[in-house]
Amino acid sequence: MDAATQKPRQGWAGLWNISFGFFGIQIGFALQNANMSRVFQSLGSGIDDLPALWVAAPLTGLLVQPIVGHMSDRTWLGRLGRRRPYFLAGAVLATIALLAMPESGGLLMAALLLWMLDASLNVSMEPFRAFVGDMLRKDQHTAGYAVQTAFIGAGAVVGSLFPYLLEHLGVSNVAALGEIPDTVRYSFFGGALALLGAVLCTVFTTREYSPEEQAAFGEVQEVADTSTSALASRSVWSGLPWIIAGALVATLVRTWSLEKEVYLLAALLAGYGLATMLAIRLVRAGRSASMLAGIVGDFSGMPPLMKRLAFVQFFSWSALFIMWINTTPVVAQYHFGSADPASAAYQEAGNWVGVLFSVYNGVAAVAALALLPFLSKRLGKAKTHALCLVAGAAGFAGFLLLRDPKALVLCEIGIGVAWASILAMPYAILASSLPQAKLGIFMGLFNVFVVLPQLLVATVMGSIMKAFFPGEPIWTMAFAAGTLLVAALASLRVGEPA
Repeated sequence: MDAATQKPRQGWAGLWNISFGFFGIQIGFALQNANMSRVFQSLGSGIDDLPALWVAAPLTGLLVQPIVGHMSDRTWLGRLGRRRPYFLAGAVLATIALLAMPESGGLLMAALLLWMLDASLNVSMEPFRAFVGDMLRKDQHTAGYAVQTAFIGAGAVVGSLFPYLLEHLGVSNVAALGEIPDTVRYSFFGGALALLGAVLCTVFTTREYSPEEQAAFGEVQEVADTSTSALASRSVWSGLPWIIAGALVATLVRTWSLEKEVYLLAALLAGYGLATMLAIRLVRAGRSASMLAGIVGDFSGMPPLMKRLAFVQFFSWSALFIMWINTTPVVAQYHFGSADPASAAYQEAGNWVGVLFSVYNGVAAVAALALLPFLSKRLGKAKTHALCLVAGAAGFAGFLLLRDPKALVLCEIGIGVAWASILAMPYAILASSLPQAKLGIFMGLFNVFVVLPQLLVATVMGSIMKAFFPGEPIWTMAFAAGTLLVAALASLRVGEPA
């Protein structure tokens, strides 16, 4: 490509502005991840009910991200641009949810607000992944995702430390059963303002390239619509095996008396089968431009490299969601000696979990800018990712061996290295191999393999723990270590684009 037609090279100020909104979004995610189990238990939930209450989060991501990716590829609102309208709309809705969450009058209201919060954060987050590809030259993609990962880590540190810092400023950290401590309440209020402010900063300091400018840069490749055309050659009944799988799962739930949340997994399998059959009918009727046909076609026609990376993502994020659900109960029961959410020891454990989460996110912010570039130049991106995932597995294993709460900081260092790589390396490998015209939808579909394992953990893990390890949440950390090792092995088979 002629150098004169390339996108302008972004300096550090440009890289900062492109991803600064992710700093606020991650504050919202950090408050959600570190405190929602605590909120649910403070409102009267038992530990066995936590996975069911967390189902809202991955389900919204599973539905929202492909839709937003598909729509943002086709959006252009003049001065407001392509991706920024979604940043802004999601940030406003997430702000409302964060402000309302501490005022929850019961478990149902808290679960509905979690649904709203996670959906809104996903609306803002998904276009940010494509935004890097839109705004940066291909030779800056790795730097762009590294800066984005640093902001994710920094935002998570801030969000995780809010309750801990407020307690040390004299804010009450204990509340009666059925009420939420003031440390958590004010943290959500502060997080709402930080999220909205950071996203507004990106919206006002960036200007997106118009479709005409993207064409002039030579990055709007003519993409043959092979995904939807391939659907036309398939039998309408090709979705039937998915429906049968869903019916089989539902039967197993009834036969083995599994947790009722597993019915959701059955519904999703059957739903995808029905969507496939409908998409094929739409394409054969000449409506290949419909959203359903496009999403199903692109999902079934993912590039081979993306499929291999998706397998790695699936197992990596399974471990992370296990951690977010179970760290507070594990630390409270095994490191602070209390499983009673109304006790001072439990609330102290909740604050310490915020500190631990800030450690792994702080490590991730540093590793993204220092360790990952160093390793990837010497080992390559795929081997670097595998090594970092092994470090994370060692961190999770440490929860089973260490009983001093302060010693868990060592575990979080390994987890932080893995977290940095999970947020940067798969996207750095993938971004440069995707056509710019479909960057949004493919990034949205790639993130399905971020939220799908979370949904499986939320529906299946409860049944496994109840059947084999009742009242012993520490074993969830062993599962997390195992899934990261599987992901590490799988990453060695990914390969890298030239």
